[in-house]
Amino acid sequence: MAASTTTIAFEGAKARRVDVQAQFAGGQPVFAVVGLADKAVAESRERVRAAFAAIGLSLPPGRVIVNLAPADRPKEGAHFDLPIALCLMAAMDVIPPDAAADHLAMGELGLDGSINMTPGALPAAMAASRFDLGFICPEACGPEAAWAGGELSILAPASLIQLVNHFKGRQMLSRPVPGDLVDSRPDLDLRDVKGQESAKRALEIAAAGGHNLLMTGPPGSGKSMMAARLPGLLPPLSASELLDVSMIQSVAGLLERGRLTRSRPFRAPHHSASMAAMVGGGQKARPGEASLAHHGVLFLDELPEFHPQVLDSLRQPLETGEIVVARANAHISYPAEFQLIAAMNPCRCGWAGANGEACKRGPRCASDYQARVSGPMMDRIDLHVEVPPVTPADLALPPPVEGTAEAAARVARAREAQDQRGRLNARLTAELLDHVAEPDRGGQQLINQAAEVMGLTARGYHRVLRCARTIADLDGSDGVRRIHIAEALSLRRAVHSAGALTAPGRNRVSAG
Repeated sequence: MAASTTTIAFEGAKARRVDVQAQFAGGQPVFAVVGLADKAVAESRERVRAAFAAIGLSLPPGRVIVNLAPADRPKEGAHFDLPIALCLMAAMDVIPPDAAADHLAMGELGLDGSINMTPGALPAAMAASRFDLGFICPEACGPEAAWAGGELSILAPASLIQLVNHFKGRQMLSRPVPGDLVDSRPDLDLRDVKGQESAKRALEIAAAGGHNLLMTGPPGSGKSMMAARLPGLLPPLSASELLDVSMIQSVAGLLERGRLTRSRPFRAPHHSASMAAMVGGGQKARPGEASLAHHGVLFLDELPEFHPQVLDSLRQPLETGEIVVARANAHISYPAEFQLIAAMNPCRCGWAGANGEACKRGPRCASDYQARVSGPMMDRIDLHVEVPPVTPADLALPPPVEGTAEAAARVARAREAQDQRGRLNARLTAELLDHVAEPDRGGQQLINQAAEVMGLTARGYHRVLRCARTIADLDGSDGVRRIHIAEALSLRRAVHSAGALTAPGRNRVSAG
């Protein structure tokens, strides 16, 4: 007799349908799992045998064949245990065959018959809803799966025996309740930052338009301190953004008991991170830091200390909002629409130009250190701001009058205007820029002059216009004026014909 059920295989953050079929046949006693299964799936044979023995079941003598279709799609992970066991129990008439056929199942089996948590319950539940099937998952994953919708039938047993008793009508399982939804705001406040008014202004512009920001300054000047306060300026995730972010976190195994948060992700990987850790992929094809920062912030401290190839791997997602990892047997895509915030010292020793000091290792120290970040990568950063050392006089000042709450209110108003346009200013296309960010006559003259003097690329030209549109939104202005273009240019790093990078404070363009 043959039986079937449904499960999923993950390709990046996407859940692909897999049909599980089981059949008993005569011959030598063999338990075979076919269908391009990895080591973890192949080992499910022993876990299923032990789990069956724990609840008093044994496989019939003869040949047992489990097929995972489509056979050419790679199958990875221990979550295939439960659908295989469900299919076998249906073939053995332990449960009704239609009970297996009408559900999508996932879960890892323990040797005692328990059903253990596996990552990816939320996208799997969404897939079950798409396929018009019920969903079976471990009890620990129930609160997460319950976010898929109230009409979806969900069973979350703690063990195989509970599942069998439910289908036999002896112990009915109730639908799990969704986990908590929290809107945790960080306790860090911009009032803690004394001085650095230019950097705080750049941080506010970056938050308002979703722009990429690079802060350059000596150690202890407050770069990391300000970056850590950026999440407090950002608005909470919308409903669609919350679903996108939660599904990625589910695949990565980061959701605890279905607890969702409306706070935007803030990822800060160490500079020793590999390319697979940053953009995703690897042997198990898991989302990387760039995808985990989707709809949020990716903070790279000590930017030149990252491997140059790792940094350059971010160039494509900074433009497209997506990462595509090509493998011999599959192309895996991850969403990665993140905001890049970076910090760096001016040179390796850290003190070049600080308080008029010269670099201890000569002028080449700063140029060689900054050259570790490629020009195309720098061109994708909208805002460049110098963060000078904080003086004792600054530290002796009382706390600033304005803090995170006041800046966040301005950011919220600016983002309301962008919501009416349908997308953030940092993501405006060239066609939309012509309609919503066309500068006045004085502003057009200024940006044309700057394009020649500063060596702006076409990408840099458009990024200046996007930034100017954000500054205009913060001012509550319908149009982009010369003063908005001037401030955007003052925060743009110049690239002269000789190829040298010039800090914003040394741009040779007059705002008039």
